[in-house]
Amino acid sequence: MADWAPVVVGFILFILLSPGLLFQMPGNGRTVEFANFRTSGKSIVVHTVIFFVVLTILLLAVRVHIYTG
Repeated sequence: MADWAPVVVGFILFILLSPGLLFQMPGNGRTVEFANFRTSGKSIVVHTVIFFVVLTILLLAVRVHIYTG
């Protein structure tokens, strides 16, 4: 039985936290911009940290598991 939680949760978070897709923080003109489809180096770093923190919390603290039979 393989645990697919890291793959599925990582994929979903990668899509949702792509800078500029849903939101961008820090934005080019404001602190938070929504759906502007642009990015910057600072926003890539911020979104990478957010991705790592949320993924770590979900996998280690909450212990999300998805098993295939």
